Amino acid sequence: MSESISSAPDLYALLIGIDHYNPNPLYKSLQGCVRDINLVDHFLKQTLQPPPKQIYKLLSPNPDNAALLGLRSADEANVLPTYANIVSAFQQITDRAQPRDLVYIHYSGHGGRATTIFSELKGEGQNDEGIVPMDIGEQNGQYLRDVELATLLKRMTDKGVIVTLVLDSCHSGGATRGDCDIRGSHETDSRSRSQPSLVASRNELVNNWKTLTDGTHSSSWVPESREYVLLAACRPTEYAYEYAVNHKDRHGALTYWMIDTLKSGVTGLTYKSLHDRVGAKIQSKFPSQLPMLLGEGDRAVFGSDRVSLQYAVKVTQVNNTQTQIKLEAGLAQGLSRGTRFAVYPLGTNDFTDKQKQVAIVEMTEVEASSSFAKVLTESDGGIAIQGQIEQGAPAVILTAPADLVRRVRLFGEKKLGNAENDLPTQDLVDQQATALGAVRQALAGNGWVVEVQGDEEAHYQVAIGRNEAYEICIGMPLENLTPALRIDSPQSAGEVVKRLIHLAKYQAVQELDNPTSELNSSLEFVLLDQNQQPFPSQSNITLKPGESVYLRVKNTFPQALNVAVLDLEPTWEISQIPLRGIDAPFYQFAPQETVDTKLRFSVPEGKGYQQAKEMLKLFATRGPADFRWLKLPSLDQEMTKHQAATRGLQSAFGKLLEAIGEDPHRSPSLTRAAVYEPDPNAEWITKQIHITIES
Repeated sequence: MSESISSAPDLYALLIGIDHYNPNPLYKSLQGCVRDINLVDHFLKQTLQPPPKQIYKLLSPNPDNAALLGLRSADEANVLPTYANIVSAFQQITDRAQPRDLVYIHYSGHGGRATTIFSELKGEGQNDEGIVPMDIGEQNGQYLRDVELATLLKRMTDKGVIVTLVLDSCHSGGATRGDCDIRGSHETDSRSRSQPSLVASRNELVNNWKTLTDGTHSSSWVPESREYVLLAACRPTEYAYEYAVNHKDRHGALTYWMIDTLKSGVTGLTYKSLHDRVGAKIQSKFPSQLPMLLGEGDRAVFGSDRVSLQYAVKVTQVNNTQTQIKLEAGLAQGLSRGTRFAVYPLGTNDFTDKQKQVAIVEMTEVEASSSFAKVLTESDGGIAIQGQIEQGAPAVILTAPADLVRRVRLFGEKKLGNAENDLPTQDLVDQQATALGAVRQALAGNGWVVEVQGDEEAHYQVAIGRNEAYEICIGMPLENLTPALRIDSPQSAGEVVKRLIHLAKYQAVQELDNPTSELNSSLEFVLLDQNQQPFPSQSNITLKPGESVYLRVKNTFPQALNVAVLDLEPTWEISQIPLRGIDAPFYQFAPQETVDTKLRFSVPEGKGYQQAKEMLKLFATRGPADFRWLKLPSLDQEMTKHQAATRGLQSAFGKLLEAIGEDPHRSPSLTRAAVYEPDPNAEWITKQIHITIES
């Protein structure tokens, strides 16, 4: 393990593994949960080496498994994972841990869904999610419900403790398939369970839940919070599998691949990079299981430091010969054949050092939310492969597709005069050629913006302004760009090119569209007024600064859809709107699910912003996709590592059908020689709402 992990602060661990459940009608016994906990326990003791008294283990092996029974210590044999013991362990750790200490909680067992006992929070007939203790089948058996778990975590974080929660279980399940089991029940438990909570009074539980959710519904085990990290085995509508790894001992897929990643010696791991690699490994085995990460994804694993992240594309598959990979981005992200990416080692967060590149790849086949790419040899324009390409490794775009490359005109013909488009001194007139020549040199080698040739139409124009600084024009000069890039500064020409690349990326996101998708009628995407009534015209919405509105998204499709909403702001910033307050690559909408998100818009500061135009853009796919790598800061801000230019963008939709090579409305005849493959272009859509804010 890395040095950063071995030097971690004081650690407490609560490890709960339940194979054996007391007889009950809903939850059969499992086989891999206790092994999961032993695997985690061994890793912690070998790497972080916390004092034994700071590791709390609650295990329930199957009675017929002598090997696992024999591995328990005398204390562990006497402390079973009952509801009361689980709550007690939480409370003991909270009492002992000090501010800035680390608390790691790992649960392997069944996840449950029961009719809510908190109808004032969730509504009549809704459900509570929860951990299923081993004594759930007893007359007074209880779930550790999500509302209770939220309070237990809040007590820790209120004390300043740094919490990580891993849940290798799922909300629902019940099926068995060969060497695989699903951790969960296919039924909602409607049995009346009125025993008082051992966690807190009802008033405290209710008030804490309201505080943490801010009155919104939580779609995960616990409310989204920056105060802790939650790594869950799957999303609410998916299954969490345990299986015989290499046809030997059973483990939960999440736990096994998490420990495998931690033992691999990768340095600089954040929870996001851990999630990326684990997710890729699991999806190669179980495509219907996608782990969920909530909270501080930029926190170092088993640490307190936060790492500045750049959201790159994830490698999800690598063939045995290291000649082809699969990436978690496709048509929905605007990619097309021929786009090139640089692949970096797993755990990389800084992509400015090209010496770290493992390989260069080129897109060969693009689907709705994924793509296949070949690894380029040196003779094909690639590099000598440095080490191994790993599942979960990050890849960043190197060159934009040809239809995305923007053209700029360097205009150096301004004359001396007093008009707005003239220059005030002859000296400044004479400096135009030199200043624009510096921009011409800075343009060389970038894959996004090139100088216009001959009579070509230009997307942008760069000229010298009356204030002795560069000006960028899209029709008219862009205002409010600070700091001004003075022509006498040697860094200014390079900064001009960075701003041009920024504009190219922003406009690429604007152009992404898919009007022929079969999913177009499957999502409702409207803006509601402060009374939650639709505006009369969704194409002509004008708001006052600070006016409250609601963004409604509803899935009318018979299957779950993965949705992200981006805000294309008048400052040339692209941000993501967290649906249900969850900061994640996407939010999974169950069929008929509706989410209303309260929004307020404001006019940016600056003389050019008396009126501002803004676009809300929805992306929806059937498969997983990460749209966070499209985010940009405002144009007048420096790009940090989190928003570096290498994050790259996309192809306009006008060329996407060409990449598929087939009319989306026609299906080839089913013959022995031609097998129908669904058109990937039908599996993603975009929708947008345009808003004007008038001060």
